[in-house]
Amino acid sequence: MEKLTFGWEEWVALPELGLPAIKAKVDTGARTSALHADDIEVFGPSARPKVRFTVHPIPGRHDLTITCSAPLIDRRDVTSSNGEAEHRFVISTNLAVSDQRWPIEITLTNRGAMSSRMLLGRQALNNHISISPTEKRLQPELSYEVYHSAGLRRTAPKRALRIAVLSREDNYSTRRLVQVGETRGHAVEVIDTTRCYMAINAMAPEVYCDGKRLPRYDAVIPRIGASITAYGTAIIRQFETIGTYCVNGSAGITASRDKLHAHQILASKKIGMPTTAFAASPKDTSNLIGLVGTAPLIVKLLESTQGKGVVLAETKKAAESVIDAFRGLKANFLVQDFVKEAAGEDIRCLVIAGKVVAAMKRTGAEGDFRSNLHRGGSAKVVRITKAERETAVRAARAFGLGKAGVDLLRSESGPKVLEVNSSPGFEGIETATGKDIVGKLYDEIEARVKPQPARKRTRP
Repeated sequence: MEKLTFGWEEWVALPELGLPAIKAKVDTGARTSALHADDIEVFGPSARPKVRFTVHPIPGRHDLTITCSAPLIDRRDVTSSNGEAEHRFVISTNLAVSDQRWPIEITLTNRGAMSSRMLLGRQALNNHISISPTEKRLQPELSYEVYHSAGLRRTAPKRALRIAVLSREDNYSTRRLVQVGETRGHAVEVIDTTRCYMAINAMAPEVYCDGKRLPRYDAVIPRIGASITAYGTAIIRQFETIGTYCVNGSAGITASRDKLHAHQILASKKIGMPTTAFAASPKDTSNLIGLVGTAPLIVKLLESTQGKGVVLAETKKAAESVIDAFRGLKANFLVQDFVKEAAGEDIRCLVIAGKVVAAMKRTGAEGDFRSNLHRGGSAKVVRITKAERETAVRAARAFGLGKAGVDLLRSESGPKVLEVNSSPGFEGIETATGKDIVGKLYDEIEARVKPQPARKRTRP
């Protein structure tokens, strides 16, 4: 390795941490190097712990934050130049200077009061660095401009992420989210949504669970059950307030769960759906049926899930009886046109990040017009048309959902959206298509949590 000469201050890079330019003070009196870090948290398995932290690489620019993670190699007591001892986390990463790079140890500490965001100690200088203590920046100049460049996202390294799955169930979907995430080197924690609570204040909004403040997650994957939609979306709103990336936002989940609201959103976006009517007064039963068309009709509870609370009324008299029964229970419901040509089949399109990543055809059990797999239906892979693909993407976009199961009916007048599911299961569609759907979801999460270029400050 070619010998380099350092002055008392140099530009360096820590590429594995996503820090392409940082000014470092050279201090031969210190053994280990130090990096300014905030929000330091240990995560991952105890046998292979990692540490997550944030760095403000430009002095005075607290609006620019780079989130980093690295394997934790030690915890060490370090005494500073003023005699104060501090217990610090120690990581190992590569230092890049000029066209050379080599591994160094770095302790993490708060250097907010220091003019240099990094200190280079003896261990980092090794035997191939000579020091010229009266000069500075003898190596190639770097620039903070790199943090304002769109290339920052493109060159950012893959790092271990800390991810929360909000779920109350130990089912296939939850287990797959954990398995795939950990295979990729991430730390995935399953959090029971109902055991979370919130501290709501302007200065430090937090989420707690079982008496402890939850850490700063890189991403949250909501799997909120229909029975706890209101509370679950409140928890997600709190994560959104903190600034955590949530695969599905609270507003989209809330709107998709309210079937009346969902159909109003679809109608406002001119997205095809079965003709639908809603009314509160029992005097409107006949007119309500007339708005939808002739029997057979579908009568559907607004809170229905997995095909429960969905009734096929084959005659007008049967429809009136079902409507009267639902009203007697003071239940909210919709009346919909029955798409006969669908013949008990629908298409489930799994949309992730604005793309249909898989599709399957679901067929109801013998004698059942509902195609839900939970009710004994079957599924097989299907090739969808361009119109069906575009309809599914538009429907997911209408609710702002990063992950959605869009159910379509094939009608004579084109695809019609039956439902937009904000917590679709993965088992049926992965089994039917043989695709790694969860892996595609992690592709999107990893892309979304990469650093964003910072805005340049304009001088007055």
